[in-house]
Amino acid sequence: MSKLNVRTIVALVAVGLFAVAAVTAGLVAYAVSKAPEHQPQITAFAHGETITVDPFMYCTVTMQDCRYGEMAELPVQSGKPVQISLPDQISESPWLVQLIYQRPSGEQVDRVLSFADYPAGIRALTVESQPEPDLRLIGIEVQLPILARDTATGRESYIPHAAWSIATPEV
Repeated sequence: MSKLNVRTIVALVAVGLFAVAAVTAGLVAYAVSKAPEHQPQITAFAHGETITVDPFMYCTVTMQDCRYGEMAELPVQSGKPVQISLPDQISESPWLVQLIYQRPSGEQVDRVLSFADYPAGIRALTVESQPEPDLRLIGIEVQLPILARDTATGRESYIPHAAWSIATPEV
């Protein structure tokens, strides 16, 4: 019976470690491929409360495989701002923020913020809840728009393929 020399032992240990690493890498790759796709979330803060907002609507850019959620709610004190944090998936894309205000008469006034109005990659926005004395913020919608063409008329317009909606009732 021959004795194993040091080189043989080192080679066997190296082969064993390589086999363990290969099996581990294969298991990790399989687990990642089967993991559910994570949809981006935004974070909003107002009146001492922070909420995480899941998409209200989330489709592929070809408007397929659409998934729908619910509108979030964040109470807002009149005159105090709302802060919104955008994840990389949104801040690094063309985005719009639709602000919905209401006058005491019930008239709705919409305003739009755009990625084009801010430095590239901005991740935080501050929204005024009362930009004028008779306007009150009642909702916010962050959108990822795509260019769409009406096949009947050929007219082009933007529609959101993803949206995060927040109702902002007054505190």
